[in-house]
Amino acid sequence: MTPDELRLAYLDFMESKKHAIVPSASLVPENDPTTLFTGSGMQPMITYLLGEKHPKGTRIADSQRCFRSQDIEEVGDNRHTTYFEMLGNWSLGDYFKKEQLSWFFEFLTKKVGLDPKKLFVTVFRGNDKLGIGKDTESVKIWQELFTKAGCTADVVDFSERDGMGNGRIFYYDETKNWWSRAGVPNNMPAGEPGGPDSETFYDFGAERKLHENSEFAKLPCHVNCDCGRFLEIGNSVFMQYQKMTDGSFAELPQRNVDFGGGLVRIAAAQNNDPDVFATLFFTPITKKLEELTGKKYGESEEVTYAFRVIADHVRAAVMLASDGVFPSNKEQGYFSRRLLRRSIRYIHTIDYDEPFLADLVEVVAKAYGKAYPSILVQLDKIKAGFVAEEKKFQKALAKGLKHFNKLEVVDGESAFALYETYGFPFELTQELAAERGISLKQESFDAARETHAAKSREGSAGKFKGGLQDSSEVATKYHTATHLLHAALRKVLGTTVQQKGSNITGERLRFDFSFERALSDEEQEIVLNQVQEWIDAKLPVTKQTMEKEAAIKSGAIAFFSQKYPDQVSVYTVGLDPENNWVSKELCGGPHVQNTEEIGKLKIIKEQAVAAGVRRMYLQIL
Repeated sequence: MTPDELRLAYLDFMESKKHAIVPSASLVPENDPTTLFTGSGMQPMITYLLGEKHPKGTRIADSQRCFRSQDIEEVGDNRHTTYFEMLGNWSLGDYFKKEQLSWFFEFLTKKVGLDPKKLFVTVFRGNDKLGIGKDTESVKIWQELFTKAGCTADVVDFSERDGMGNGRIFYYDETKNWWSRAGVPNNMPAGEPGGPDSETFYDFGAERKLHENSEFAKLPCHVNCDCGRFLEIGNSVFMQYQKMTDGSFAELPQRNVDFGGGLVRIAAAQNNDPDVFATLFFTPITKKLEELTGKKYGESEEVTYAFRVIADHVRAAVMLASDGVFPSNKEQGYFSRRLLRRSIRYIHTIDYDEPFLADLVEVVAKAYGKAYPSILVQLDKIKAGFVAEEKKFQKALAKGLKHFNKLEVVDGESAFALYETYGFPFELTQELAAERGISLKQESFDAARETHAAKSREGSAGKFKGGLQDSSEVATKYHTATHLLHAALRKVLGTTVQQKGSNITGERLRFDFSFERALSDEEQEIVLNQVQEWIDAKLPVTKQTMEKEAAIKSGAIAFFSQKYPDQVSVYTVGLDPENNWVSKELCGGPHVQNTEEIGKLKIIKEQAVAAGVRRMYLQIL
């Protein structure tokens, strides 16, 4: 099937099951200051899953366009993309497990034509401590479906430990088969709904020896293994529980179904090829790249990697532009620019330095214009915007690469010099350094930039004061907001999170923290809501001076392995600095007197800085 045929097959199928088909929401969320992009199929449906009545009824389906900026640096393997379409259907207090699982199985086997013997599924193992039992209802449904299709339907409890055996249905714990906006059950606040889910995987076959040739070869292979043999193609979430104030879980009076399936992943399964870039979603782009460059997709690791990055990034940038996002240095536009600049850089790695973006935009428009006419409506504008960015960056790239290749030492100073002299993005210098085996830290670049800025400032007017670049009223608000953000991150993600750096200006705050992976849109929303809750609670901010040891014993947190004097200032946010507080840190100030002074915050972006370090930008509305 072509992309249009596969998408339409799903929507027609769900319409035959009495679902109202709704159009994809914009990639830029409307009236949602907490996130820059629509990053999941259910994101536009959250309010309806929480109880609001949908104007189209209780059965809804769509194909939602999504963009995940946190995956930019992951692109290059055979399955990661920044832009994707998520097939979705929802039951809002209507049907439940039997209908959902049966319909998805029917769609995959009857409409898409997948061999049922290539399908494997997971279900929730249950948690006795939480009073939630095994999802035996889903197991029974799956057994009936597979048996009727002539497949074995053995159930395995601990495949991640013991291997798959002859299993087709596998139990996993809440880290794999539970969904709520807060994540696992222990992280859920009282009142939040959630429930078990059942994931469907496609098996590309043991004969490919993907597991044996992977870094996981010494571990048991199972469907959630990262060896590449299995690909998740759909997830059915059954929102049937609500967390109570005592930590227990009760059945919801209205049970919902939230299904999401990757359109390109289903195409890869239909293609029986684990490489999503071998599907018709990408082959028109890679064929044009072959025509332009004279290279062949698959001829070498370097060429294959470059083709994947370029194909994904240009496609994503076109989709963003169709929703009004063009290259710039702010908010969503920053990511559009980054996508295009990475594309330009990677085509240089395969010895091609001619203009190419306009040609690829035409290919993307032809492939996706029927489904998304806004691309065709804005085609000339998109090409003009991309060509302008290409011309501007080609010059900077050529000069910057020439200078970079002459460097004997790559550090923060040289990275800043490249940025200042040639407009060479730090992210690109960081990638080039990594190819030399050098880990270039954002902090070293920031330090070099600050050193340069300090030399440019007269006297001491702009020097740091308590960690601030200025002590204006708005910067003071941001300073207190960083304390709240840090406390919220530790509450939501765990106390292993530690501040790794911060930068505050009159326009925004930037906060670096230790964490091993990108935050999901849901996690970002939870963190922001917690910060906003503390702001709206009108909590007093108290300053105390005390001995350093006493401060640490009181629960105050210190950072950066910084050397502190014996007498330190401690800022506490909370009703009682001794017994009832949400944040307590050693800090030089200044801070607001009450959190209500901060106002409304929004997250601008969240990204990787280095291995194990994330960066978040926030802005006061």
